[in-house]
Amino acid sequence: MSKVLSSALASCVKGAYENREISWLAFNKRVLDQAMDLTNPLLERCKFLSIFISNLDEFIQVRLGTLTNQNESEPLERENKTQMTAKEQIDSILAVLPGLYKASNETWRFLRTELYDKGVNFLRGKDLSQRQEALALEAFEKEILPRTTPMVLDSKHPLYRFDNMRIYLVVSLERKGREMIGVASLHSSTPRVLRLAGGKKTHLMLCEELLLHFASHVFPGFTVKEKALVRVTRNADFNATMEDADDEFGFDFSRLIQTRVEARTGSDVIRLESSGLSDQLRSFLLKNLNLKKTHCFQIQGCFDYKFLFRLGDWFDYETVSTLRYSAFKPVVPKYLSGQADLIGEVMKKDIFLAYPYQSMDVLLNLLAQAAEDKRVTSIKITIYRLAGRSKVIEHLLKAAENGKEVVAVMELAARFDEENNLYNADLLRDAGCTVFYGIEDYKVHSKIISITLEDDEGIHYITHLGTGNYNESTAKQYTDLNVITADQEIGEDGAAFFRNLAVLNVEADYKRLLVAPHSLKAGLIAEIDSQIAKGKDGLIRAKVNSLTDKDCIEKLIEASQAGVTVSLVVRGICCLVPGVKGLTENITVISIVGRFLEHSRIYSFGREGEERVYIASADMMTRNLEKRVEIATPILDKDVKRRILHMLSLIEGDTVKARRLLPNGSYEKIQSLSTPVNSQEECLKEALNL
Repeated sequence: MSKVLSSALASCVKGAYENREISWLAFNKRVLDQAMDLTNPLLERCKFLSIFISNLDEFIQVRLGTLTNQNESEPLERENKTQMTAKEQIDSILAVLPGLYKASNETWRFLRTELYDKGVNFLRGKDLSQRQEALALEAFEKEILPRTTPMVLDSKHPLYRFDNMRIYLVVSLERKGREMIGVASLHSSTPRVLRLAGGKKTHLMLCEELLLHFASHVFPGFTVKEKALVRVTRNADFNATMEDADDEFGFDFSRLIQTRVEARTGSDVIRLESSGLSDQLRSFLLKNLNLKKTHCFQIQGCFDYKFLFRLGDWFDYETVSTLRYSAFKPVVPKYLSGQADLIGEVMKKDIFLAYPYQSMDVLLNLLAQAAEDKRVTSIKITIYRLAGRSKVIEHLLKAAENGKEVVAVMELAARFDEENNLYNADLLRDAGCTVFYGIEDYKVHSKIISITLEDDEGIHYITHLGTGNYNESTAKQYTDLNVITADQEIGEDGAAFFRNLAVLNVEADYKRLLVAPHSLKAGLIAEIDSQIAKGKDGLIRAKVNSLTDKDCIEKLIEASQAGVTVSLVVRGICCLVPGVKGLTENITVISIVGRFLEHSRIYSFGREGEERVYIASADMMTRNLEKRVEIATPILDKDVKRRILHMLSLIEGDTVKARRLLPNGSYEKIQSLSTPVNSQEECLKEALNL
């Protein structure tokens, strides 16, 4: 970890608390570290660099955007753990970013060298030989110039609005002694990478690099004095309340979301990135964008690295297979393989699925069967994020076509997925399904499907509860846990859950399920209290994506002080600092960043043989526990519980991808003299035998 980031982390640690924004930046640095981890194949390391930048882009748009809004509306308000104001947090973020940019630039240089050794050469304008210059000009004139929209800024062409996250060429021009500014952009249809012919190696050039190199061809008749590529980032934070929908759009929440999404394109600029602006161009842009110099960053590599996900296209099959992770296809558990009657199977025993090791096809096949089964009268589902051309939607539409009642609680405010959710909501509504958009000002983030069956013996339920979205794409990339059960009490809870959402009731109690915002946080704290009562005999184990809620943190500190052993696996933000004398000495925290995105949430209370285990859609974050509708389900089946606890033990014992959180807020690699353990690889192997 860089000295700059380590210093920033230490400065944002207050007792047993760490600032959430700086903790997130530390997490993203762990993602970047994977791009330099030689245990990962080359093309996979390239993807980690791309993910790092994509993560950072979203962080700037959302988190820095939120803090910017807070600094304007409530400048004196302090964050409840480290007591930092919004401005202090913004200043800390801006102090860390240059170090992260430097690290990403160095990573790209390192990866470019490795790619060159493997036969792929990314060219820059200054690298071109005379022959390559001619080939590059030919490619530019054929593929890029026709797609370029230039503009010279003067009194009749004032500075126009830069689109969010779009790359522009900005130049300083001169003609007949008159100086002007020129701006050019590429059409969205422009390919990101072009190949130049010649040589044994594959020579590639980014289109924005070609645009920069041949800037004089974009502005004929002018002398190009200075030139640079730039990209602006706009504030993507917005509020959308039910009251706003009622007042502005006659109770139509979908129209409110649509207008908020469209408004993003014109929101304030909060970051300017450039490939090397002169002082003159920088001053011009900062003035016109109403931006401070501290929000301007120089990029020596690329603005984003999404093109790296397609690098395999430039290698032959034999080579590319050595540069990627070994192929793995999610498997169907052996006892379900070839099982046509999934409804009958779940009626006998709970079904457990661990993505991506096991296939989402089991759940999809269950939905397909439910859509056709005459005993099924209704299917109800919460939807947060879906894949494109979602099979889940296809099965719901089929169920509606067959006369089943289909109810979908569609979360329209799932950030950056709003438009996809609006589209799917329209599909379902047009098919006669009942669609509604959550409950008042709470996001519905729970993952539940309730299937109702009726036969001669009465009403039965099949309930799916999971930790991740109903998304076929992410089910192959994220680690998530799923339980499909015919337990009658959980089934009745599930049915009641959908009834309560429909009548705006968030205060309901349930027999088995813990449901936020009413009972989930209280239920988890009650479980922690039960372990505090046991003192040194108590044990708390949890795996979450983030830990930020102050009440939960205070309870975990109390547990540590009581002698309870607390083992936490926190992938991302962790505002609890372990190992602080007198406060968190009995708490350990590790983070795992690996081949798959760790996404499952597990809560376990009690020692071996006495564990009370839950899986949940919620992290220990205030927004999850108080501002969202979330569900945690107890694991009742002994075999499923055993399997989940085994997976949790594997994760806790990871010595390859795990990093340990230290009292100063930094992370260190775990040193082990025993056989290295990569928990995700172990889960892959075990899935083949289940």
